[in-house]
Amino acid sequence: MIEIPEATTLARQIREDLAGRRVVTVTAGAAPHKFAWYHGDPAGYAPLLEGDTLVTAAAHGGMVEVHTQRALLLFHDGVNLRLHPAAGPIPAKHQLLLTFEDDSALSASVQMYGGLYAWDRRETFDNPYYRIALEKPSPLEPEQFTQDYFMQLLAGPDVQKLSAKAALATEQRIPGLGNGVLQDILWKAHLSPRRKINSLTGEETQALYASLMGTLAEMSRLRGRDTEKDLYGIPGGYRSVMSAKNAGAPCPACGWAIVKEAYMGGSVYTCPNCQR
Repeated sequence: MIEIPEATTLARQIREDLAGRRVVTVTAGAAPHKFAWYHGDPAGYAPLLEGDTLVTAAAHGGMVEVHTQRALLLFHDGVNLRLHPAAGPIPAKHQLLLTFEDDSALSASVQMYGGLYAWDRRETFDNPYYRIALEKPSPLEPEQFTQDYFMQLLAGPDVQKLSAKAALATEQRIPGLGNGVLQDILWKAHLSPRRKINSLTGEETQALYASLMGTLAEMSRLRGRDTEKDLYGIPGGYRSVMSAKNAGAPCPACGWAIVKEAYMGGSVYTCPNCQR
């Protein structure tokens, strides 16, 4: 899943390696997918994008926004973006494919569910998740995502009743912070995902903020998590501790076995000793 570190990495790679390439052909919806979300009819993507030139890209939370001269594209959640060199193999199934004049191609394939939106930049794309991601500060911007801001996010009575996982990884309180990156954030803060926000001491809340900021910065600096892949299909350089890769392995801090559990519709990975 694309979360803050992966969106940042993909946007940077697109800016550095794809800016200036002209789109020759566009294929949208070639492999029907029940949970691939488009903006309007995907048949309209070709006339919108063909002949256009990629200009830049930006990350907003867990979304990758690509700018062309005429349009905007937006990718999020389980969309796998891959750049294919000239004459290189292209996935047999994809939900969006852009080929460029140098015969390279950019494919977007939906893993479980995800959005592949394209619209004329003169139009307004009215999507609440996109709007919130544009409006809220990112943890990668410490001058805006301050400790005071974080404390305000958790201060509401409704949030105080929630568990750490529910408070941090739902309702777009922190766009792009999902269940994936949350695991190591909570482990480094020595907190269980089930821990209620209203039970945290001031010191624990400060530790959670420090872990959130430091972990996301490190993940982004290292091109994302090793459980996800970048534009070239290369796993990120951040070695996840609490993930499916390490379930049952010893915790690197104390040696206890890492436990996988189902919680809130997904899996959580914890050290029972470090995260009591």
